[in-house]
Amino acid sequence: MKTICFYFQVHQPFRLKRYRFFDIGSDHYYYDDFSNEDIIRGIANRSYLPANAILLDLIKEYQGKFKVAFSISGIALEQLEIYVPEAIDGFKELAKTGCVEFLAETYNHSLASLEDPEEFQNQVRKHSEKIQLLFGQMPQVFRNTELIYSDEIAELVYAMGYRTVMAEGAKHVLGWKSPNYLYTSAACPKLRLLMRNMKYSDDISFRFSNYDWNEYPLVSDKLVNWIASAPESEQLFNIGLNYEVLGSLQPAETGIFEFFKAIPRFALAKGIGFSTPSEVTNVLKPVGELVVPYPYSWTGEEKDISSWTGNVLQREAISKLYEIGERVRLTRDRRILQDWDYLQASDHFNFMSTKLFPGPSVYSPYENAYDAFNNYMNILSDFINRVQSQFPTTIENEELNALLTTILNQEEEIKMLKKELESKTKKPGKKREIPLNKLNEKHYA
Repeated sequence: MKTICFYFQVHQPFRLKRYRFFDIGSDHYYYDDFSNEDIIRGIANRSYLPANAILLDLIKEYQGKFKVAFSISGIALEQLEIYVPEAIDGFKELAKTGCVEFLAETYNHSLASLEDPEEFQNQVRKHSEKIQLLFGQMPQVFRNTELIYSDEIAELVYAMGYRTVMAEGAKHVLGWKSPNYLYTSAACPKLRLLMRNMKYSDDISFRFSNYDWNEYPLVSDKLVNWIASAPESEQLFNIGLNYEVLGSLQPAETGIFEFFKAIPRFALAKGIGFSTPSEVTNVLKPVGELVVPYPYSWTGEEKDISSWTGNVLQREAISKLYEIGERVRLTRDRRILQDWDYLQASDHFNFMSTKLFPGPSVYSPYENAYDAFNNYMNILSDFINRVQSQFPTTIENEELNALLTTILNQEEEIKMLKKELESKTKKPGKKREIPLNKLNEKHYA
């Protein structure tokens, strides 16, 4: 039986305010609160809120036969908690149905998997804890930032206990193979790979309202017929979308909501079901393994990582940021740790792309890539100064680690001594209760 695995990416960065060179050292707040609130509220009202309601209705209408998955970054969840808590409530309602799976990813939607393995693992753990706290699920399937994947990343993910990873069904990775099968990683044979079907995913994401597209209009039964007419051996169709496609990137007036509402009806009528990523890996068997020596993603024609690391500006910013990672992990300053989270979002480096944004763009808040670089580096300079004020570069990392170990040991010793003191000061036996009237008499005597 053929099955469709829908999964949605939800992410918004904390956008940075205009930060001048002369602000370094005097202004330690880096964010454009007005822009962040305005953007997240607008997207939530156009997309998240109505889409959540539609998905909930579909799950109820088809009595659990319709299923989807979400990959929501930690910093997106933070913004929704602050500005649009009703969206969080909507995701919680979906989680209660048992038909929605939440995937693991990096908390900050970062590039840590490419630069800092320890930071990468910390972020994934932090994200999973956040998902469990909000939605009562401990993620079992991993989806990296922008579907960035390689054999090296596979080894990191497998070591963390994950057995399934979402990846892009790029032609240079699959070759003659179809994305509509379950695969394994060549680096970790027990790690399952779910490959995104680029054609159907991009047809919905980018071509749905394109009048010049030779398949326009894309209607629900046409998509289902394409899937139904695929070879019988092709059982799995992973369709991965930015959640904003529903109502924002494809506005409601294009008919995107009606298109999505009708998919389950046509699919189920043709015997095509819906599954979550975990269900897929529990039912289907892998047909082969894939070798991925170099990182790639789901972005651009090349499906590589050049959108974030393609020019000298991006590489310089990323290098300077992750150079101080070890020192940041030593601090207990909550403001520094929070800024560390927000400054790692991949969007900041994406805005520096000369390939994607050679000039003004509706997607980038900057005039050009150089403007984005200058603004980010001014902020990063101030942030580095704050970190170095606590852990100067004159002190070697080994010395800092030794100092931190000493401090932690002292904290544990203090806790043990405190418990021992409390146990010794407690008197054995039942406490003698003093009647209230006697207590009052003693007090006023």
